[in-house]
Amino acid sequence: MRPRTHAEFLLRAGPMLWHRMSEDRKRSVIPAPRTPAFNELPGKGVHAVWIGHTTVLLSVDGFTILTDPVFSTRIGVKVGPYVVGMKRLVHPAVSIKEIPTPDLILLSHAHMDHFDRPSLRQLENRKTAIVTAASTSDLLRVKRYGSVQELRWNESHRIGPAKISAFEVKHWGARTRTDVHRGYNGYVIEIGRHRIVFGGDTAYTDTFRSIRASKPVDLAIMPIGAYDPWIHAHCTPEQALAMANDAGAEFVLPVHHQTFKLSSEPYREPIERLLRAVGSAEDRVAVREIGDEFRLGTRAVV
Repeated sequence: MRPRTHAEFLLRAGPMLWHRMSEDRKRSVIPAPRTPAFNELPGKGVHAVWIGHTTVLLSVDGFTILTDPVFSTRIGVKVGPYVVGMKRLVHPAVSIKEIPTPDLILLSHAHMDHFDRPSLRQLENRKTAIVTAASTSDLLRVKRYGSVQELRWNESHRIGPAKISAFEVKHWGARTRTDVHRGYNGYVIEIGRHRIVFGGDTAYTDTFRSIRASKPVDLAIMPIGAYDPWIHAHCTPEQALAMANDAGAEFVLPVHHQTFKLSSEPYREPIERLLRAVGSAEDRVAVREIGDEFRLGTRAVV
């Protein structure tokens, strides 16, 4: 997507966003429907918890990864003591204080609903590494983490037992109208015998075919919401499933819905469409509600 299109998107989105913010002031944020527990993360296999939006806590053979951590009640630009931006519909399934210190934070791009600086500041820890998209580390206080590594498409980096490889998705990376130089990634996570895809944020693209390999994908974390009317930037649930299939994924963990009102489709429509799309193979859908947990081969709801 070219810079002029980035600006056009933001200009078109402006009136809708201001309308949403006006509505936000009149409502409260509801609790997450599920509350996971982290007192016994398994040392083997894959365990995933959907915390909200695209924030997922993964434990893969005991190595913990947190994707796009967003725990703030409102995301946007801070003006004095206030944050001007979108308010959550649903609280995170857990607070930052309740999660274990992640070994790795994986950031897909700099949009404020994926790259929440207040949350990232609370997560600063010398035991935590960060992998992020190109030209985004300036948004972090890099010396307060164990390491910070930017990746461009087709680049890889190893953190402990994890190999993280960035691949191209169909989105854009600008945080404002002018910083169109920022990157945006999907990622393949490889740890031991496990292979996981984090799609980040994307419209439909055939690039997921390029990451298919003889080694299967256990789990694809895929965005399924905010497509109406933003279809040029966000995929539909059916397209998310098609891209997960292109990557060779066994299970799909749907994200980017039920958390913020970013678009016009009804609240439950994305997950309902995804479940219809998989048909009789409903077990492939790893979670349905914020706070749901997934263990490889089963879906556990606590």
